[in-house]
Amino acid sequence: MHLLSKHWRRIAVTLIPLVFALLHASGVLRLGVLQQLDDIIYDARLRATMPQTLDERIVIVDIDEKSLAEVGRWPWGRNKVANLVEELLDRQQVALLGFDVVFAEADESSGLKRLKQLAQKEFRDQPGFAERLKQVQDGLDYDAVFARSIENRPVVMGYYFTSDRDGRVSGVLPSPVMRADDLQGRPIKFTSWNGYGSNITAIAQSAPMGGFFNSITEADGVVRSIPLLAEYKGQYYESLSLAMFRALVGLPKVAPGFPKEKFLGSNYHGLESILLQQGGKTLAIPVDDRVATLVPFRGKGGVGGGSFRYISAADILAKRVEPSTLKGKIVLLGTTAPGLLDLRVTPVGETYPGVETHANVISGFLDGNVFVKPDYAIGYEVVILILSGFMLAFALPMMSAPKAVATSLVVIAALVGLNFWIYLSAGLVLPLASALVMAIAAFGLNMSYGYFVESKSKRELAHLFGTYVPPELVDEMVKDPDSYSMKATTKELTVMFCDMRGFTQMSETMEPTQLQALLNSVFSRLTDQIRSNRGTIDKYMGDCVMAFWGAPVDTPDHASLAVKTALDMANAVRTLNAEHRAKGLPEIGIGIGLNTGTMCVGDMGSDIRRSYTVVGDSVNLGSRLEGLSKTYGVDIVVSESTRKLAQDFAWQELDKVRVKGKDQAVTIFWPLPSLNRISEDQAAELKLWDLALKAYRAQDWDSCDEQLLNLQRLNAKKYLYHLYSERVGYMKLLPFDPEWDGATSFQTK
Repeated sequence: MHLLSKHWRRIAVTLIPLVFALLHASGVLRLGVLQQLDDIIYDARLRATMPQTLDERIVIVDIDEKSLAEVGRWPWGRNKVANLVEELLDRQQVALLGFDVVFAEADESSGLKRLKQLAQKEFRDQPGFAERLKQVQDGLDYDAVFARSIENRPVVMGYYFTSDRDGRVSGVLPSPVMRADDLQGRPIKFTSWNGYGSNITAIAQSAPMGGFFNSITEADGVVRSIPLLAEYKGQYYESLSLAMFRALVGLPKVAPGFPKEKFLGSNYHGLESILLQQGGKTLAIPVDDRVATLVPFRGKGGVGGGSFRYISAADILAKRVEPSTLKGKIVLLGTTAPGLLDLRVTPVGETYPGVETHANVISGFLDGNVFVKPDYAIGYEVVILILSGFMLAFALPMMSAPKAVATSLVVIAALVGLNFWIYLSAGLVLPLASALVMAIAAFGLNMSYGYFVESKSKRELAHLFGTYVPPELVDEMVKDPDSYSMKATTKELTVMFCDMRGFTQMSETMEPTQLQALLNSVFSRLTDQIRSNRGTIDKYMGDCVMAFWGAPVDTPDHASLAVKTALDMANAVRTLNAEHRAKGLPEIGIGIGLNTGTMCVGDMGSDIRRSYTVVGDSVNLGSRLEGLSKTYGVDIVVSESTRKLAQDFAWQELDKVRVKGKDQAVTIFWPLPSLNRISEDQAAELKLWDLALKAYRAQDWDSCDEQLLNLQRLNAKKYLYHLYSERVGYMKLLPFDPEWDGATSFQTK
């Protein structure tokens, strides 16, 4: 009791992380960073425990680039798909065929519809035309040909659900596997949609069994799980992987699996599992609170991933695969061709074939290898937090620093070990991040309290000599210290990131002293331009300099000053390169990114070292724009927000981009000197470029190509025009996309 009385303040401080962790676990105060950390832990654990072996039971017939080159652009004529089906089911004798594609529209590629029109109009008096058409029309009705090829065959068709304002539907849904009455009025949180795209009537009637191939994309854009059942208008439909598994095991009935009350109490209304019932036997597939299962990835995925055998659909159609090679195999027909947009971001790869996620789930069902985050994970998390949190809070204040470190490490190791053991032995994915962060924060706060509060004199001395204030702030504080504060504030600023090009190559060929002298020379020139235009140097990061305008002193024209500085810096580098050529030194290049927006600016850092800096989403965007300068072959990339405020310059729009970490597309520009300094040729070039961009975003590729050719004649050295020519050449191969917003997405920083 004496020790508790002595250390109660320190105990209370150590309990602070526990309070926040419990608020997060209970859902009162959800901390996004902890969810992100849990996702990172899950992804790392999944990659570390993947078997990375070939499952010979499942084969993916791939509509790949080779198939598109040999057979033609997708969608193929249904007669070709029928040939593919017959080859797989008859010549190869596969056990089950699942389609990770949908046939939502009638196939009129044979021209039968036009022939019937001719028979009724232009050629109605032509002797024998109508009779001959009747003789051949069965073979020209490609939908009927395909429907006959799958009728009464071991085939599972795919379809998808959608959610939009209008709730559009197309095709025919298969029969639901479960109805609302089966749930006994329990409010279960099924994934729900208000529309769908399914197969046309003739195909749906010939192969009535089907499953949806939707996945669940988490908040970070990663696919980790798929719903096994989904709700549509009060009825419940199965996923493609569940439908194929049921077809393999004799089509058992689907029923809800409610938890036993003796374990979770009579007030628990969740769904614990999906029950497959047949002949007095029941198989339970555990599900999470969304009636979904985590995808048990076997490996990295794709043709070279080694998890499943991939065979090109072209090889099947061309009979290049020996008969009965796939006898008894489970086959999924899908695509890895990038243009067909069935690639997903997953924990094991950023371009993971969507068809392989279903293959993984089917493989997991066959092996009984199903992972799920159960509803009672919340209870587990709360219990673990209370036990470990109270132990640390009452033990650490009584210990010396070495013993406190050892105890904390033991607790952390126990938390990690227990979590991994439950995952590997029971297939349960339970939260770990909150307990880890709580334990680390509790240790940190406990040690910090002892160091900073109980050693106050040492803390003040360290604070006095360890805080960094940039020279730019000193003059302002001396002039009017009462009106200036280094406390963090939020205001509109313009931020710049400037990176030196070719630094890595120079560092490999130059002596350290030469490299140091070169860097100092370059940074001195660039820094002079920034300071002469009222900019504040934030920091130097290797071969990069970061600066901003608008703080600490308010500067209304901060955007214009930043653009002027960027142009001055580009000119300074050109002058410096001329000097380098004369001296035989290597030339350098720079890439500059500018963005204006709301940022947090102030004195930030630790008690050991601080700096006057800016942070925020607008700062991150500025950094991303700097990285795009090399992509577009320009030295300066400026955001739309900066351009709007810098009216004194001429601008060339580069693109609309969607950078990593942002969903909203951003228009980017390249600045030219002031409006009254551009030549007539430059003005004509800009007008021609605007026409090319309009055609590009309207997907008018021929017109865009023509404008780009004209631009290349005007300015053959400009990389931007060659870049768009390559893009147009690729985009011509794709179908018109009414949903395309003209933006280019970048997934790297």
